[in-house]
Amino acid sequence: MKIETPFHEGELQVQERLGVRREATRNSVVIKDSIIKGALPFVAQQRMAVIGSIDSTGNVWASILSAQPGFMQAETERHITFDLSQFIQNPYDPFWKNIELNPRIGMLVIELATRRRLRINGNIRKQNNNQLGLEVVESFPNCPKYIQRRNNLPNQLGQMETSQIIEGNKLGEEQASIIKNADTFFVASAHAERGVDASHRGGNTGFVQVLDENTLRIPDYVGNSLFNTLGNFSVNPNAGLVFVDFEQGTSLQVIGHAKILWDEEDPKGETGGTKRFWEMKIGRYLEIRKAHKQRWAFLDYSPHNPKIK
Repeated sequence: MKIETPFHEGELQVQERLGVRREATRNSVVIKDSIIKGALPFVAQQRMAVIGSIDSTGNVWASILSAQPGFMQAETERHITFDLSQFIQNPYDPFWKNIELNPRIGMLVIELATRRRLRINGNIRKQNNNQLGLEVVESFPNCPKYIQRRNNLPNQLGQMETSQIIEGNKLGEEQASIIKNADTFFVASAHAERGVDASHRGGNTGFVQVLDENTLRIPDYVGNSLFNTLGNFSVNPNAGLVFVDFEQGTSLQVIGHAKILWDEEDPKGETGGTKRFWEMKIGRYLEIRKAHKQRWAFLDYSPHNPKIK
């Protein structure tokens, strides 16, 4: 069923500022309180889900769960189960502790090879030792823009190697290199009443700038005018990002505060014409090497990525 009031005050503020309120209302017809039936098989076919969660101090984290197809099952339009026996729970990822304290999550189910993605937000709880259950509150598909295509390499790695962690509050050369070489990352944000949201960001390699050891600068491209992420940032600056080394299985999670930059000078066309950026002030990072068993091979860039002059 369509959600009658799909936007909170932050999303409305951003839409009004940018003059896209009518377009946002038109596009909001896809936002439902359940998963559309046609998307149920899509969930079960996926090897990866990005999940946003909130820790005990209000920080927002973006995490990645990955396993063979079938580890997620959309049993009905309103309920998804996760089979914990099908993938290794990385104990270093804050996700596991976060959901014990706060069940609200935002999830992005994404298929890189076809550029398809589906947002599913709701409440998650352990049903037993081997299963998580997600009660769906909101779901809608996203357009395929800015997704770099990658093929999964399911047989490239045998047993999961021992993870190694590096953490701190100032980026070192290695962490900065991961970010500078990224063409994709995922972002989690939250609203006090509406809950958590997880989203994708992509561009040509180097689209994320490392301004200093605690500051990232990210262009905001033309999208669907819903402004879920920027709308959350406008009322709650807490943000979580995760960068993934798709070939080595390393993840780099960063948390901190986001600030939207409007009407900026953009002589190189980094924003694709929007003149919008947002900056992330990093409070903490967590690098987990060999965090994921899945590996992906790069195919091509999205044809929608802005070409920097």
